Formats: sequence, structure tokens, C-alpha cells
Amino acid sequence: MPEADSYKQGTPCWVDLSSTDIDVSRKFYSDLFGWELDAMDAGNGMTYYMAKLKGRYVAGMMQQLPDAPEGMPSYWANYIAVDSADEAARRVEAAGGTLAFPPDSVPNGSGRMFFATDPTGAQIGFWEAGNHPGSGLINEPGTMVWNELQTNDVPKAVAFYEAVTGCTSNTAPAGDLQEYTNLLVDGRAVAGALKLPIEGLSPFWMTYFNVVDIDTTVEQAVELGSHVIAPAFDVPGVGRMAVLMDPAGAAFSIMTGLAA
Repeated sequence: MPEADSYKQGTPCWVDLSSTDIDVSRKFYSDLFGWELDAMDAGNGMTYYMAKLKGRYVAGMMQQLPDAPEGMPSYWANYIAVDSADEAARRVEAAGGTLAFPPDSVPNGSGRMFFATDPTGAQIGFWEAGNHPGSGLINEPGTMVWNELQTNDVPKAVAFYEAVTGCTSNTAPAGDLQEYTNLLVDGRAVAGALKLPIEGLSPFWMTYFNVVDIDTTVEQAVELGSHVIAPAFDVPGVGRMAVLMDPAGAAFSIMTGLAA
């Protein structure tokens, strides 16, 4: 079982869902992935739900904040581990990023976090662990298996993440793509980056969840109210995947075959 108790700086460590309909989202993901949800007081009358598998927290979700821009869709946010949120925030601005939400402490000693927008426009969270390091279980069915930046300027974005976290990168063909960039921590690929495959989309981070069988999971997701963005397809040398939109409108990917 790939349990995780800590994450090195530069490694994606957590994902959470901002939902326009948290009740719909709770039911959908609980039914699809078998998540148990623990309700946590998030202050200001808000509730944060911690998703649990095999006794370990693997993701979070909550109702979209009341002050969110009108028309803001549901989305999965990705978080990258940093040793110090305050130092990382300073590096974000020095590297051309923009702070969207300044460093702040999460209640109960969980950690410190902030949100930023990278120079290409993709939103990303940064997490300094307290007693919550991030996902306690990864690369297992129903858990985070990969995180991928889709952007209109890969070199510019990658230079930003290298400057902020100290990660490195390499670019090579992957599957049908002539260029795919891996972000590396201690020489190990921890996330990916590629040019936006669809013109007109805004840059964003895509969350991938591991599943046992792609085709069966797609069928189940559709029965639960999901919409298929990209039907199941094979990536040579990587695995099989599909892109879905949950019933509340958040895009996510499912994947099988990626080595941990």
C-alpha cells in the first residue's frame, strides 16, 4: 500500500474540490471511489469534507465560497508541498507569479497554505505541512495518481515552478505527444506539463485519480451523472485514461497503468 507520511518540496501533495453543489459532489465521489467523508468546521459557517480510504485522508472538498466570482465553475485545486509557505510566497512574486490568497494558517495545526497564479494563468496551491502532510494514500484506486499542468506556455510555466520549489524538469516524447515535460524532485517525476490540447481553454492543473478499470469506471461515472469529456484512450508506454466532468461541473481524469 503506497502510504505517504511526508512530501518533499516541489511534490504535489493534496487536491481538493471547490463545488457549486457540495451535496451532489459528496454523493458522486463517495459512490464512485468509495470515499468516506469526515466533516470539519472550516469557519464562517462552512464545512470542509475530508475524504478517507483505508483509514487515510486522500482528498478534500467543500462548497464554493460565497464570494467566488459569479459563474465560477466547480474545480479541483492542486497543492504543491513547500517547506515554508511564507518563503515560497516571496519566491512566487519574484518569479512572476501573483498571490491570489496570501499565506495563512489552517485551524488545528494542519499547516499553512496559499494560492497563487503562475505567469501563464494557472492557479496552484502551496502547502506547508503541520500535522496534515497531504494525501496519506497515493497511487491506489480512488486516490491521486498524477497532477498535470496544461498551459499555453510550458517553458515559462516550468521555469516558474523550478524557481519557486527548486524542482527540475525534462522534456521528451510521451505516447503520441512529441513533447511532454516532467517536473522532477530528486530525479523522480512528480508532475507533468504539456501545451493545452484545446484552443481557448485557460491554463489549469488537472487531477488524475487511479482506478482499477477505466472502461468500467467511465460507465459507472456516467450512471452517477458524469459527462465524458474524453472517452477512454490508451497512451503507449503510460497507461489507459479518460477525462470526465462530474455532475457539479468539475473536470478530472482517471487513469490506470501508471507506475508509482
